[in-house]
Amino acid sequence: MKRYFLLVFLFFPLLVLAQLKSPSEFLGYEIGTEFTRHADVVSYFEHVAANSNMVDYHDYGKTNERRRLTYAVVSSEENIQNREKIRTDNLKNIGILEGSAFPEKTIVWLSYNVHGNEASSSEAAMNTIYKLITEHSDYLKNVIVIMDPDVNPDGRDRYVNWYNQVKATPYNPSQDATEHSEPWPGGRPNHYLFDLNRDWMWASQVETQQRLKIYNQWMPQIHVDFHEQYINNPYYFAPGAEPYHEMLTPWQREFQNTIGKNNAKHFDENGWLFFTRESFDLLYPSYGDTYPLFMGAIGMTYEQAGHGRAGLGIINDEDIELTLVDRMTHHTTSGLSTIEVASQNARPLNSHFKEFFQNNDLKYKSFVLKGNPDNIQTLTEMLDRHEIKYGFSNGGTVKGFDYASNKKGSIDANGALVVSTNQPKGKMVEVLFEPQTMLSTPVTYDITAWSLPYAFGLEAVASSTLVSSTSNNPNNDVLNLPSTSAAGYISKWNSLKDAEFLSELLKEDIKVRFSENKLSFGGNEFGRGSLIITRSDNKNNPGFDKKLIEIANKMGRQLYASPTSFADKATDFGSQYVHLIKNKKIAMLQGEGTSTLNYGTLWHFFETQLKYPITSINTSDVKRIQWSDYDVLILPDGYYNSIIDDKVFETLSNWIDKGGKLIAMGNAVGIFEGKEEFDLVKNNSQNEEKEKDSVSEGNLIPYAEREMESTKDMITGSIYKINLDNTHPLAFGYGDTYYTLKLGNDSYKFLEHGYNVGYIKDGPKIVAGFSGETANASLKNSIVFAQVEKGRGSVVYLVDDVVFRSFWQNGKLLLANAVFFVGAGY
Repeated sequence: MKRYFLLVFLFFPLLVLAQLKSPSEFLGYEIGTEFTRHADVVSYFEHVAANSNMVDYHDYGKTNERRRLTYAVVSSEENIQNREKIRTDNLKNIGILEGSAFPEKTIVWLSYNVHGNEASSSEAAMNTIYKLITEHSDYLKNVIVIMDPDVNPDGRDRYVNWYNQVKATPYNPSQDATEHSEPWPGGRPNHYLFDLNRDWMWASQVETQQRLKIYNQWMPQIHVDFHEQYINNPYYFAPGAEPYHEMLTPWQREFQNTIGKNNAKHFDENGWLFFTRESFDLLYPSYGDTYPLFMGAIGMTYEQAGHGRAGLGIINDEDIELTLVDRMTHHTTSGLSTIEVASQNARPLNSHFKEFFQNNDLKYKSFVLKGNPDNIQTLTEMLDRHEIKYGFSNGGTVKGFDYASNKKGSIDANGALVVSTNQPKGKMVEVLFEPQTMLSTPVTYDITAWSLPYAFGLEAVASSTLVSSTSNNPNNDVLNLPSTSAAGYISKWNSLKDAEFLSELLKEDIKVRFSENKLSFGGNEFGRGSLIITRSDNKNNPGFDKKLIEIANKMGRQLYASPTSFADKATDFGSQYVHLIKNKKIAMLQGEGTSTLNYGTLWHFFETQLKYPITSINTSDVKRIQWSDYDVLILPDGYYNSIIDDKVFETLSNWIDKGGKLIAMGNAVGIFEGKEEFDLVKNNSQNEEKEKDSVSEGNLIPYAEREMESTKDMITGSIYKINLDNTHPLAFGYGDTYYTLKLGNDSYKFLEHGYNVGYIKDGPKIVAGFSGETANASLKNSIVFAQVEKGRGSVVYLVDDVVFRSFWQNGKLLLANAVFFVGAGY
């Protein structure tokens, strides 16, 4: 009997492995010949974990559409048993946990399907885990592999479900076939139509927020983000393209080559084409390759030809059929190749990983920030998600680079937020707060400026000395008490949280007013836009005081209870400059012609931040809508020439005349250019001169220099300091300047009859990022934010994106002003 149990014990691992099915056996079709739904991907990983002692499988959250977010930990059986010690030793090695450790294992994290319609990678994830534990388990003796098989389940299923509905049987490889033409919005983004590959740092989305908790627990030495590109490109892998951010170390650059050469060896053996060092640079910190790089890892993007157009198979422009089986196989090979290199270099990976977190040579030691407490709080919440440490100063004056003046200056540090680079994640701190990012070339894949003091609208100084701070957050607790004798309550207006407060009051049917003028009551001064909640307006609202106080305390809004509506000076509660804020019925266009990303950011803003209802209307329905049912219409960034034809434009124009308010963003502003009564004229004198020169002299720029020459006309996500008329309702709550993120060179002349609220006068003041000389010059004397009145209504022009990727925090109040305040006085 004992011998029987001994035999069972000895052969149990083999019995378990014998029950393990390949993806094809488990799914019931040859993997790569069908697209696998997210739930079935999860089921296969659960099957592997249940039948292998080399795999742990966990949930780390859910998406907005309630799909599971999961990750697998894959290694040798011994490493799996010791996984917690391996994990904590890694964190001790880089100073995140106390204690000393000398890790012998290295950690590789593989992320699949961050773009939902780049769907070959989740198929590759299933294929990779099976091959890894059945054919390449020797790699796992000193490597732990973290696999996230589907970073974006909502986007993946949007694509896969659509494709499975429309594909021919057998699939049709013609590029003209329906199955190769996704409808709007496509499967690339998540539920809120965010590009999750650009959300790693800003972490505005639930998928990112939940994933970062696990990422920070493991802190891998290598991270690979699996993608797809267009059908005519071969495979792309590291090393990445210039510009590299200057924070990246020689080792990170060198090891990208090491991995790339190993990938090349395997691809050459199979006769597969590939390219490196082109297209995908390593600058912007919020990608799946750059974020890990600034967290000390070797971060890389792998790009397979395919994308949402490829389906199960497509004939590309070289008359070659590209199949899903091909795409999956390539991703499987590069993933296994990367793990192989990690296994061969575990010791140097750990050694150089440790060195990255030693931050003695950084330019700045501390970033000191002051300003709106709400914006400070929002910034610290973002830092918390990345487990970046910060503190608050007890006082003193700090000298250094002053962000407002763009030169040496100082700041009174009393109570200021202090974020130091003297911490393990110090390099990431410097990247996020650096005043200006160095560029080896202006040819980049994304924006070139993101400095957080500008994005959050804060005063800041970057100091080369270490500023002392304490972890004690200044006490901002608010406790309002009901005052049944008060004539009304006043609340400030200078942050998005104030707008959220207003939204909550309106939803609770509490009537609110705002003041166009500054207010003075009981010796207290209140700025323009301040909210006034009067007893007279709410006399029919039982329990008015109690409900108001509950909401204010919950949302941290300090109220001043005024015993009288008679002001200390000028503006009383009943003034003609104090306007009732009506509940707004807001419509917003979405669908073909609109930018999925801008629409998604706006949708997310109203639904999860402002928490104010909107009605999304498809662009295909604009001709049948009764616009009189709505008070506000928002046109997200997009191209509307074929959607808003002359008849629709006339209908909207009449609706505006009768009191409607239209807010146009980005390229949507252009539909009003040159139209009578809309006061909008393109500022294109620079382009006209260029066209004249081109006609007269011909284009003599050498072919090889064309790309670089074209950068003269480009603005690649640069920060400009603009003038702001903060006496206009669109700019209530702001100072007289604003830092705007410019994504292009659209330029419109000052309005002759409307209000030029945010504008660039004389020479444009760029403070960070790249702007080509021609593009920069074209911005002279141009509007950024403006309003024109028409009849009883108005149009608001927001040329620049005030909610970009939801991280440009300081612009969000502008949008709330546009919705609630603009046009209320007539």
